[in-house]
Amino acid sequence: MADTYSKLYIQIVFAVKGRQNLISKKWKDEIYKYITGIVSNQKQKLIAINGMPDHIHILVGIKPNISLSDLVRDIKSSSSKFINEQKWINGKFEWQKGFGAFSYGHSQLSNVIKYIENQEEHHKSRTFKEEYIAFLKLFDIDFKDEYIFVDV
Repeated sequence: MADTYSKLYIQIVFAVKGRQNLISKKWKDEIYKYITGIVSNQKQKLIAINGMPDHIHILVGIKPNISLSDLVRDIKSSSSKFINEQKWINGKFEWQKGFGAFSYGHSQLSNVIKYIENQEEHHKSRTFKEEYIAFLKLFDIDFKDEYIFVDV
Protein backbone atom coordinates (compact mmCIF):
# COMPACT_ATOMS: atom_id res chain seq x y z
CA MET A 1 0.00 0.00 0.00
CA ALA A 2 1.46 3.34 -1.05
CA ASP A 3 -0.05 5.34 1.79
CA THR A 4 -2.32 5.03 4.80
CA TYR A 5 -5.78 6.58 4.69
CA SER A 6 -7.96 6.87 7.76
CA LYS A 7 -10.66 8.88 9.50
CA LEU A 8 -10.62 8.17 13.23
CA TYR A 9 -12.68 10.46 15.46
CA ILE A 10 -12.19 10.31 19.21
CA GLN A 11 -13.80 12.32 21.98
CA ILE A 12 -11.35 12.63 24.87
CA VAL A 13 -12.67 13.52 28.32
CA PHE A 14 -10.64 14.19 31.44
CA ALA A 15 -11.00 16.08 34.70
CA VAL A 16 -9.09 18.49 36.88
CA LYS A 17 -7.45 16.57 39.72
CA GLY A 18 -9.99 16.12 42.48
CA ARG A 19 -12.64 17.55 40.14
CA GLN A 20 -11.86 20.99 41.49
CA ASN A 21 -13.45 23.93 39.68
CA LEU A 22 -10.15 25.45 38.56
CA ILE A 23 -10.74 26.20 34.87
CA SER A 24 -11.86 29.82 35.05
CA LYS A 25 -14.02 31.44 32.38
CA LYS A 26 -11.40 34.21 32.32
CA TRP A 27 -8.71 31.99 30.83
CA LYS A 28 -10.46 28.90 29.45
CA ASP A 29 -10.23 30.19 25.86
CA GLU A 30 -6.46 30.60 26.27
CA ILE A 31 -6.05 27.05 27.53
CA TYR A 32 -8.25 25.75 24.70
CA LYS A 33 -6.07 27.59 22.15
CA TYR A 34 -2.97 26.18 23.81
CA ILE A 35 -4.37 22.63 23.67
CA THR A 36 -5.31 23.19 20.02
CA GLY A 37 -1.66 24.04 19.38
CA ILE A 38 -0.48 20.88 21.13
CA VAL A 39 -2.78 18.74 18.99
CA SER A 40 -1.75 20.57 15.79
CA ASN A 41 1.95 20.21 16.62
CA GLN A 42 1.38 16.46 16.86
CA LYS A 43 -0.06 16.63 13.30
CA GLN A 44 -3.56 15.74 14.54
CA LYS A 45 -6.80 17.69 13.99
CA LEU A 46 -8.70 19.30 16.84
CA ILE A 47 -12.37 19.47 15.81
CA ALA A 48 -14.06 20.73 19.00
CA ILE A 49 -13.04 21.65 22.53
CA ASN A 50 -15.05 22.83 25.51
CA GLY A 51 -15.69 21.95 29.08
CA MET A 52 -16.64 23.09 32.51
CA PRO A 53 -14.56 24.40 35.41
CA ASP A 54 -13.78 20.79 36.48
CA HIS A 55 -13.35 18.91 33.18
CA ILE A 56 -12.75 19.13 29.45
CA HIS A 57 -14.01 17.48 26.25
CA ILE A 58 -11.83 17.36 23.13
CA LEU A 59 -12.93 15.92 19.79
CA VAL A 60 -9.98 15.03 17.61
CA GLY A 61 -9.43 13.52 14.22
CA ILE A 62 -6.49 11.26 14.96
CA LYS A 63 -4.11 9.67 12.49
CA PRO A 64 -2.68 6.22 13.14
CA ASN A 65 0.86 7.62 13.45
CA ILE A 66 0.44 8.41 17.17
CA SER A 67 -1.05 6.48 20.04
CA LEU A 68 -4.03 8.03 21.75
CA SER A 69 -2.35 7.63 25.15
CA ASP A 70 0.72 9.54 23.94
CA LEU A 71 -1.43 12.35 22.57
CA VAL A 72 -3.42 12.68 25.80
CA ARG A 73 -0.23 12.52 27.88
CA ASP A 74 1.22 15.39 25.83
CA ILE A 75 -1.97 17.44 26.09
CA LYS A 76 -2.23 17.00 29.84
CA SER A 77 1.44 17.51 30.71
CA SER A 78 2.01 20.50 28.42
CA SER A 79 -1.25 22.24 29.33
CA SER A 80 -0.63 21.72 33.07
CA LYS A 81 2.81 23.25 32.71
CA PHE A 82 1.33 26.17 30.74
CA ILE A 83 -1.38 26.81 33.35
CA ASN A 84 1.17 26.69 36.18
CA GLU A 85 3.51 29.07 34.34
CA GLN A 86 0.65 31.56 33.93
CA LYS A 87 0.01 31.40 37.70
CA TRP A 88 -3.75 31.42 37.10
CA ILE A 89 -4.41 29.50 40.30
CA ASN A 90 -2.93 29.40 43.78
CA GLY A 91 -0.98 26.20 44.17
CA LYS A 92 -0.23 23.58 41.54
CA PHE A 93 -2.65 22.76 38.71
CA GLU A 94 -2.93 19.11 37.70
CA TRP A 95 -5.21 17.02 35.56
CA GLN A 96 -6.58 13.81 37.05
CA LYS A 97 -4.89 10.55 36.06
CA GLY A 98 -6.54 8.68 33.26
CA PHE A 99 -9.08 9.76 30.67
CA GLY A 100 -12.12 8.61 28.75
CA ALA A 101 -11.96 8.05 25.00
CA PHE A 102 -15.01 7.44 22.85
CA SER A 103 -14.96 6.82 19.10
CA TYR A 104 -17.42 8.08 16.52
CA GLY A 105 -18.19 7.69 12.85
CA HIS A 106 -18.11 10.60 10.41
CA SER A 107 -21.92 10.81 10.31
CA GLN A 108 -22.03 11.38 14.09
CA LEU A 109 -19.67 14.37 14.16
CA SER A 110 -22.23 17.17 14.04
CA ASN A 111 -24.07 15.75 17.07
CA VAL A 112 -20.84 15.28 19.03
CA ILE A 113 -19.70 18.82 18.18
CA LYS A 114 -23.05 20.24 19.35
CA TYR A 115 -22.79 18.19 22.54
CA ILE A 116 -19.30 19.53 23.28
CA GLU A 117 -20.29 23.11 22.43
CA ASN A 118 -23.29 22.94 24.80
CA GLN A 119 -21.51 21.74 27.93
CA GLU A 120 -22.95 24.50 30.11
CA GLU A 121 -26.48 23.48 29.16
CA HIS A 122 -25.87 19.75 29.79
CA HIS A 123 -24.45 20.42 33.23
CA LYS A 124 -27.48 22.34 34.40
CA SER A 125 -29.18 18.98 34.84
CA ARG A 126 -26.37 16.52 35.58
CA THR A 127 -22.97 16.35 37.21
CA PHE A 128 -19.75 15.49 35.45
CA LYS A 129 -19.72 12.10 37.17
CA GLU A 130 -23.26 11.37 35.93
CA GLU A 131 -22.24 12.46 32.42
CA TYR A 132 -19.11 10.32 32.47
CA ILE A 133 -20.93 7.22 33.72
CA ALA A 134 -23.55 7.74 31.00
CA PHE A 135 -20.75 7.70 28.39
CA LEU A 136 -19.28 4.52 29.86
CA LYS A 137 -22.68 2.83 29.76
CA LEU A 138 -23.51 4.11 26.26
CA PHE A 139 -20.23 2.69 24.93
CA ASP A 140 -20.68 -0.56 26.92
CA ILE A 141 -17.45 -0.07 28.87
CA ASP A 142 -17.08 -2.22 31.98
CA PHE A 143 -16.34 -0.18 35.09
CA LYS A 144 -16.72 -0.26 38.84
CA ASP A 145 -18.41 2.81 40.28
CA GLU A 146 -16.10 2.88 43.30
CA TYR A 147 -13.08 3.33 40.99
CA ILE A 148 -14.47 6.22 38.96
CA PHE A 149 -12.35 9.32 39.59
CA VAL A 150 -10.03 7.72 42.11
CA ASP A 151 -6.54 9.24 42.12
CA VAL A 152 -3.94 6.62 42.87
